[in-house]
Amino acid sequence: MKKLTTTQLDYLQSERRLARLATADEHGRPQVTPVGMWQYNEELGTIDVSGRDLQATRKFRNVTANPQSALVVDDIASIDPWRPRAVIIEGPTEAIPADASGNSVLRITPDKIISWGLDAVDGG
Repeated sequence: MKKLTTTQLDYLQSERRLARLATADEHGRPQVTPVGMWQYNEELGTIDVSGRDLQATRKFRNVTANPQSALVVDDIASIDPWRPRAVIIEGPTEAIPADASGNSVLRITPDKIISWGLDAVDGG
């Protein structure tokens, strides 16, 4: 398992951002879905993606059939000068069915982490 750097964690834990989750079905057909509910699980070192009725979604079924995914969190710190920022987290992903409270989770264990633009002058 790869560990996120302090800079990457600071970026991921800053203001809430929309992310994109890439999964693939049992035939390898890709799907990319915007997600807004995800968090760093400090205890496990994972990224936990949740959402309304997650267990009923295609992305949940995809991970059940093909347990690999990638999460991209990005934005543009500045247009002039051009300063995009991003963290990409790839790795094996577990589809965890709903618990007693009705919450299900897609848990990504990072085995590859790529980032850029996080050390910009604005601190981000």
